[in-house]
Amino acid sequence: MNNFNNPFGGGKGSIVDDIKQVPKFGKYVKYIVIALIVIMVIGGSFYNVSEQENAVVTMFGKVLRTDTAGLYFKVPFIQQVYYVDITTHGTGVGYTIDNNGQNITDETNGIMITSDFNLLDIDFYLEYRVSDPVAYLYASDNPEEILKNIALSSIRAIVADYTVDEAMTTAKGQIQSDVKEDMTRELNEHNIGLSVVNITVQDSEPPTDEIKQAFKAVETAKQGADTARNNALAYQNEQIPAAEANADKIIQTAEADKAARIAEAEGQVVRFNEMYEQYKLYPLITKKRMFYETMEDVLPSLKVIITDGGTQTMLPLESFSSVVSPEANNNVEGE
Repeated sequence: MNNFNNPFGGGKGSIVDDIKQVPKFGKYVKYIVIALIVIMVIGGSFYNVSEQENAVVTMFGKVLRTDTAGLYFKVPFIQQVYYVDITTHGTGVGYTIDNNGQNITDETNGIMITSDFNLLDIDFYLEYRVSDPVAYLYASDNPEEILKNIALSSIRAIVADYTVDEAMTTAKGQIQSDVKEDMTRELNEHNIGLSVVNITVQDSEPPTDEIKQAFKAVETAKQGADTARNNALAYQNEQIPAAEANADKIIQTAEADKAARIAEAEGQVVRFNEMYEQYKLYPLITKKRMFYETMEDVLPSLKVIITDGGTQTMLPLESFSSVVSPEANNNVEGE
């Protein structure tokens, strides 16, 4: 009879034979369990830390140490290891990114007020990293949220110190520097284990279309003013050299006239002094000479009439002083 048709038979390959073999394998189960426990113990005793993270080791809730990159040993089941990513992370402040990758303004956190009481939509990109893994894990429940609140507080305080024109144009770099400095100070005070790597202004513009149009009009007016100012400076640069040249010419002419007048006056002084020396030696003669010289200068422009003071007839000297013509000489010689 075939043993396979009798499952309870005593032939080779029956279930009874299999049951009889169980006690033989039972003694190996404990070795298997022990081997698994050993493997688990050994596997739980070593851990590896990558270069992008730190590991905080605790025992009974107390921090023992912080490990950097490498392979380490710990007491299994007693010591716990918590990994902390220490790479640089980034987040937007004042805007969010939708599924299409477009920036959407966060009207609650993105609208700021400036020192000249204007509203400004200004966005920042914040880069940060874990600087203290222990403080990051245990000093607060949500350090990233605290970081974002500190960033908003610092940004609002700093932007309020600048006018809207400055915040949109020339003061962006200074605003970034001031915000980073203020955030660093606040993070040191709160000690949440995070530090600011960098913060940059992504965009700054008026919050509504109407205000944008008003700003464009202001900018157009400023450009017009700059153009007029540049034209005025160009005209000034053209006219000033000509005016300076003309002024130099007038000054040189005046200096020449001054020198001539001084030389003439000095010459007259010398002449007067010489005449005075002669006058001291010969007063009468000097007086007469001076009189004659004066009359020489005066008489050519005068009409001279000679009279004896008693006659009624006056003879002008013009005929005597005039040049006699050749015909008159002939008549005189003929007589």
